[in-house]
Amino acid sequence: MTEVSVPPLVPPSPEGSLADYPARWAQTEPQRVMVSVPRDGGWASVTAAELHQRIEQLAKGFIAAGVEAGDRVAIMSRTRLEWTLADFALWTVGAVPVPVYETSSVDQVRWILQDSGAVAILVEDSVMTAGVAQVRGQLPDLRDVWQIEAGALEELSAAGSEVSNQTLQERRERVRRSDTATIIYTSGTTGEPRGCELTHDNFMALAENAAERLSEVIRAQGAAMLLFLPLAHVFARFLQVACVYAGARLGHTGDPRTVLDDLASFRPTFLLSVPRVFEKIYNATEQKAEAAGRGKVFRWTAQVAERYSRALDSGGAGPVLRMQHALADRLVYGRLRAAMGGQVTYAISGGAALGERLGHFFRGAGLVVLEGYGLTETTAPATVNTPDMIRIGTVGRPLPGVSLRVTEDGEILLRGVNLFRGYHGDPDATARAMRDGWFHTGDLGQLDTDGFLTITGRVKEILVTAGGKNVSPGPLEDRLRAHPLISQCMVVGEGRPFVAALISLDAEMLSTWGTTNGLTGLTLEQAAEHPQVLAELQQAVDTANESVSRAESIRAFHVLVTDFTTDNGLLTPSMKLKRGRINELLQREIEDLYARPRPR
Repeated sequence: MTEVSVPPLVPPSPEGSLADYPARWAQTEPQRVMVSVPRDGGWASVTAAELHQRIEQLAKGFIAAGVEAGDRVAIMSRTRLEWTLADFALWTVGAVPVPVYETSSVDQVRWILQDSGAVAILVEDSVMTAGVAQVRGQLPDLRDVWQIEAGALEELSAAGSEVSNQTLQERRERVRRSDTATIIYTSGTTGEPRGCELTHDNFMALAENAAERLSEVIRAQGAAMLLFLPLAHVFARFLQVACVYAGARLGHTGDPRTVLDDLASFRPTFLLSVPRVFEKIYNATEQKAEAAGRGKVFRWTAQVAERYSRALDSGGAGPVLRMQHALADRLVYGRLRAAMGGQVTYAISGGAALGERLGHFFRGAGLVVLEGYGLTETTAPATVNTPDMIRIGTVGRPLPGVSLRVTEDGEILLRGVNLFRGYHGDPDATARAMRDGWFHTGDLGQLDTDGFLTITGRVKEILVTAGGKNVSPGPLEDRLRAHPLISQCMVVGEGRPFVAALISLDAEMLSTWGTTNGLTGLTLEQAAEHPQVLAELQQAVDTANESVSRAESIRAFHVLVTDFTTDNGLLTPSMKLKRGRINELLQREIEDLYARPRPR
């Protein structure tokens, strides 16, 4: 068993609540720009004083609507300023926001509202309102449905004008750091989602310590982050809190189609993202270069970036490599950074493994990706690489105030300031997950002598082949998804003679790849059987197999003509595979894989 603990950098405090953060800035620096909002093709500034005023007006509106301390109020929306306003307004009055993914099915919405006992829900548009209406008869606690795009926040704020400042102040002062701040429901890959109760202190202690540890990122002069991940996810929610605490300028964009344009105009200094976004940026840049006849140049610059990044870990680049790097920067890296606004120097990544190749490429290109690891139960990050302590390929060291242990069996255990209170209404599940003060994550990892953690898999996902070989599918799947043609994949092989994979194609990248390779107009159905596509996928499989033993390697694969998505129920809202459901629905395809002649 190995263990590492990092003491807090910020002394613990029993005082205050999350509502204090915007209030403090309004008092100390009222003209500080806290948020930028899209307006007339540009970005309009919202000062600390304006932000605090809007939060207080909305908080009074919630009081006028009968929201009591401890009441659960659900929020179902894309990422936008109104979510941030609602979060802090509800925290001001002691209520408990319950996030719901905008992509959630009607049944998922019903379960979350029912299990949490939500008295109200704030939804974005009429489509979401209609979805809630379908199940409202099964929700006896639900009193109100407020629609953002129908002016609900403005109406609430107006109604709150009758509530006195004294009443609001009294409500805010009764909120304690130990109170529940939110209930966030886990993805539910194997059953109904479970609600994780996170306190004000979980968010505050972690944000205060993370901002101190990552001060070069979050507290830098002019620090700004454009948030485009769903605020229903704990990671985005935590970074929202950290930005408001540290005074970093925050922006929101909820439309994937405009993210690149928004990045260029907002000009963030750091990003929060997931590996899939970095994979798509890399793959799209490569394919565009290929289509323009500059593929050889791009590949050379990618090699230079990796060599340059690796040299940073061993004393720095020599004069020849520095000259090559300067040329590559003019050819490719500078354009890549300009597409993201030209000021981005750091990105925080979590949710899956980025991989050493992409980690070194982006650092070599001038964007340092700081990989981290955490769960909903740990208020998002438990470990993270930092600018002064980075080891690409790992998820970093524990944040201040966090302890980490890896058991003899390889399971990761966590405890610290960020650890949740428990599962809402489920003491048995809480007792199973929390033993002797340690949270049993179900994830597998390795801890090196310097305290850097590497994720190696997940306990419940381990496959045992007919030959008795234990196989962790996650790392293989991560490597395959890095290929531009591959959208999703799932490794199979439980009780089987060898390991195989189900692969879906990325329709957008297929078009670009097909044009570059003389296969213009190739459909997904044609691609699934085309020899050239199959050869390309086999090469991707062979590359992924280089990281494992032969007994763990993928020996056969099947190309699907449909993708794994949240809409068809094969992905959770946080983009995790629903393995049981996929196995059930694609049983015939899996059987066909093993009915073929056994590969050598």
